[in-house]
Amino acid sequence: MLKERSYNRTAATQYAIKWALSNNPAYYNFDSFGGDCTNFASQCIYAGSHIMNYTPDIGWYYKNIKQRSPSWSGVQFLYYFLINNKSEGPYAVIVDEKEVELGDIVQLGDASGKFYHSLVVVSTDDEILVATHTFNALFKPLSEYTYSQARFIHIIGVRSYR
Repeated sequence: MLKERSYNRTAATQYAIKWALSNNPAYYNFDSFGGDCTNFASQCIYAGSHIMNYTPDIGWYYKNIKQRSPSWSGVQFLYYFLINNKSEGPYAVIVDEKEVELGDIVQLGDASGKFYHSLVVVSTDDEILVATHTFNALFKPLSEYTYSQARFIHIIGVRSYR
């Protein structure tokens, strides 16, 4: 039976702050595969959830470069997993910009509807500040990014069989 628990926003945010400007050697850097932003976002989410979902093809996990789910490092795949996950691991909903919290994910998209960048919320005091990889940034105002649309992924909690 699945048990629900809260997402540790403090741990996710602390991880983002620690690793935003460098790479954790425990994880492959995906910059040569088109970007490391979603890999970094997944690492932060994992720091706040401490559970992966090893379901082949549709889960969310990372063991190494060859043993990982598409959702670990792909923008659209991470969104799909978080919004649709009914099993183990973190799960989320789309919220308004004003409802975003620490450790949540912002994904930026173009006018055609293609989302291309994942950022981690690290402050919401006066405005949304983010941390990200690919173009490494820490405490960067979301307002400094150029994008046509944004989706705000609010992680509700974590499910586990443990």
